[in-house]
Amino acid sequence: MTHHGAALRQLTGDDALVRWLVADPASAPISPAEHAMLDYALKLTRTPWAVTEEDVEQLRRAGWDDRAILDMASIVAYFNFVNRLAEGLGVTLEAYWRENECLGPDGGSKEHSMS
Repeated sequence: MTHHGAALRQLTGDDALVRWLVADPASAPISPAEHAMLDYALKLTRTPWAVTEEDVEQLRRAGWDDRAILDMASIVAYFNFVNRLAEGLGVTLEAYWRENECLGPDGGSKEHSMS
């Protein structure tokens, strides 16, 4: 989330939203369609074997078209691939990311407030 959080901060200018998404994505102040997208991305990341056609249908009901759903799946899969590759090779974040993204010295997230 560290590198991606920086990009989201730049895109939205909303530091509180990024902290909220890290701390408690289910209650983040985003649209129902964005919640559906986030739920799908989390499921595809955490339990890809459990994704079913019903998950895709939920995205459609939330207003996403097939192109957007394909984009979601592709982006989630790509980032999971890259992150697992980096983890598998023992790649660590540069000090710059730890300092600017509120990470602890070991690379783990510090507590974030949502205010």
